[in-house]
Amino acid sequence: MGSLSVAYSPWGAVAFFLAVALVAATITDGAVFDALSTPVDVEDGRLRTVISFALTGGALAALVPAIDLPSQVYVATMLAVGFGDLGRRGVDAIRPGPVPRTAGFVFLGGAAAIFGQVLFAIAVGEPVLTPSMLFVGASGAFLGALLRSILFARNDPLVLGFMTVLLWLLASLSTGVGWETVAIAIGISMLFGALSIAMETASIPGMLTGVFLSLLAVVLGGFGWFAVLMAFFGIGGLSTKYQYEAKVKRGVAEPNEGARGTGNVLGNSLASLVALLLFASHAHIPVPGAVLVYAFAGSVATALADTLSSEIGGLYDRPRLLTTLETVEPGTDGAITWQGELAGIAGATVIALLAVYALPIPQVGIAVVIGAGLVGMTVDSIAGATIEGTYIGNQAVNFLATSSGGVAGGLLSVLVV
Repeated sequence: MGSLSVAYSPWGAVAFFLAVALVAATITDGAVFDALSTPVDVEDGRLRTVISFALTGGALAALVPAIDLPSQVYVATMLAVGFGDLGRRGVDAIRPGPVPRTAGFVFLGGAAAIFGQVLFAIAVGEPVLTPSMLFVGASGAFLGALLRSILFARNDPLVLGFMTVLLWLLASLSTGVGWETVAIAIGISMLFGALSIAMETASIPGMLTGVFLSLLAVVLGGFGWFAVLMAFFGIGGLSTKYQYEAKVKRGVAEPNEGARGTGNVLGNSLASLVALLLFASHAHIPVPGAVLVYAFAGSVATALADTLSSEIGGLYDRPRLLTTLETVEPGTDGAITWQGELAGIAGATVIALLAVYALPIPQVGIAVVIGAGLVGMTVDSIAGATIEGTYIGNQAVNFLATSSGGVAGGLLSVLVV
């Protein structure tokens, strides 16, 4: 795809988006305004969302040759967000609700991103459609819907800029992927999303985060990586729902009826995503792929161990701080119970056993993954008792813990395996 980065002059796109911004600035009412406006635009009386999108698109087009950005990545980014926004608004006018709106964004934005890449490839004489284009288009749809669900409508520079960089990376890592892998990845990721919404284990942003991560896991790692990640999402989600009413009465329940949001999902999964991306890039970095496999397994083992420790341990009395062993109230940051610790060990063990069968990890690696999970779970308890709430929040503590588990997994693999 890199050869396409200078296949055309970007100034036509720059001029087009500047014209769109100028025209949008003159529209203050009427049918076009009603069709394109957001609630924020209605309040302001201007199509500021469209103007922001157009100006950002023009700025990115000007950067295409300057930073050697693949043109098809730019096309996929702009079409995924632009048509995704139209799909979201169109569906909302017919059937209001967060799930239909999200579906409208994903399907129209994804279709536009894929077919836009095809039309661009035809125009410049490149292969008409490749698996990488399909992967980039689907990734753009899910990522765009996620960013739109958690950021304000006027954050187009942040949304489009972040999407461009990440899709550029994904395009470079997926050049050798096959059709079957991408098609199955999209199918099972969407199935996972539908199940998480049906079972109410995740909010809309949380679901989109999980879907995006699962898509990357299958395409960049393999089905084994996906299985390990889904074990955390599935078991962790069910444990959150376990005796939920009792947890509410004790003040230890997750908010939003236990449906985990983006912050929670990313706090527990970002370290494993980094390990996955590094594994996909390991041919270009001085880190053995096997070490990154253990880092991935260790971070996921930590995530499930910590989740089970909190969700099960919160149901029991007399929790203690790991740092001082003093008895504290249930729900206190960093507090543990022996029942919760056993549940955490069980969670790390589940991931370790699954990793042996799903990932290229020998049986001796079971102890490594369990040990990494325990390291991460302990870091979570210590950080919760010392710095959580004062210096950082719960999501940051989760990321610190899962990162520690990942690093521990990689280091232990070098020493033990």
